[in-house]
Amino acid sequence: MIPILPEPSTPDEPVQPRDIQHYLRPGTLQLASLPPLSLYVHLPWCLKKCPYCDFNSHELRATDLPEQTYINALIADLEAALPLIWGRSVKSIFIGGGTPSLFSPQAIDQLLAALRARLRLAPDCEITLEANPGTFETNRFKAFRAAGVTRLSVGVQSFNDDHLQTLGRVHNRAQALAALAEAALYFDTFNLDLMYALPGQSLDDLRADVATALSFQPPHLSIYQLTIEPNTAFAKFPPAAVDDDMVAEMLDLITDLSAQHGLQRYEVSAYARPGHVCAHNLNYWQFGDYLGIGAGAHSKLSFAHRVLRQVRLRDPTRYMAQAAVGSAIAQEHEVSRIDLPFEFMLNALRLADGFELQRFTERTGLPISAIARTLQQAQQRGLVLCDLTHARPTARGFDFLNDLQAMFLPGA
Repeated sequence: MIPILPEPSTPDEPVQPRDIQHYLRPGTLQLASLPPLSLYVHLPWCLKKCPYCDFNSHELRATDLPEQTYINALIADLEAALPLIWGRSVKSIFIGGGTPSLFSPQAIDQLLAALRARLRLAPDCEITLEANPGTFETNRFKAFRAAGVTRLSVGVQSFNDDHLQTLGRVHNRAQALAALAEAALYFDTFNLDLMYALPGQSLDDLRADVATALSFQPPHLSIYQLTIEPNTAFAKFPPAAVDDDMVAEMLDLITDLSAQHGLQRYEVSAYARPGHVCAHNLNYWQFGDYLGIGAGAHSKLSFAHRVLRQVRLRDPTRYMAQAAVGSAIAQEHEVSRIDLPFEFMLNALRLADGFELQRFTERTGLPISAIARTLQQAQQRGLVLCDLTHARPTARGFDFLNDLQAMFLPGA
């Protein structure tokens, strides 16, 4: 999962990395301590680009997957970034895409060995790999587990062959069932991705999809509404849309069925059994830090007096060439004081439990007064509940999350 903000549309050219002393200089923020740190690794290739996808993914052409060259580039990219995170422990690793399961288990094993050799991993470090049923072979998931992956995220999207075809997926129902059976066999915790509000999907269709998903007793379920994103095939040729009332009914159905099977909605699109929330995504939503390596990967890194964002070069070929010489960064900027409240709330308000008020100050270096007035307005509108220590979205706030988050935009 690539986090948080849309990618700016600027030329895919490298910027010169700065010396670490540049980030350690005095500034306007004062962070008493640094937040937890995660690592995101982007593997950008897919067998086929889905018509709804706006991630930085690239369809494999006639050329073979450049596994070794790309792994070498990732290692070089990480080594160039190490001074920015020196001495910090990594609590989670997420290998996303694209379709990371296109890479062989041997390549993933080599990658994880390189990460362990260069990073201080927490003893309970969660290591997630995204996998698609279209790349599934018998014992492939078992091999990923042996390589050190602790959590699998399987992109099923639907068990209905007609809907899978509409979504442009390369797998069918039978392949999805086989992949999930092996995931459940070899992983104590795994995630299952579904989509809803699909063209032509009825409530009964959705009920069947969710029932099939729950039959595998997944510890974690991610369910996303199909949305039409700019610069996608669906944006050029929009499919039939599901009306808003039906979308609301579908979400209620998902939440009810999940709760009946012991999965509670802890984030806008995420449901989990106790003890199986996604540590990596939770760190995003709690405004933790993450270093992103790989083509188009994003980073958010905190220092004592500033919060830094970076974006890697998007084009895989260009990324591999520049990473090899330690210059894979395309964009870099410090998050301004005026933007920090919105960036924090864009994440924290996605959580059903909201956030502790003290965490806002810890993660942004700003006083709670920076958001107090807007929180009061949101509470008056019935969108949040606040007490002396905590703020959380109400059911209405969850339903109108975009409106709630937008209240914290600068100048709103």
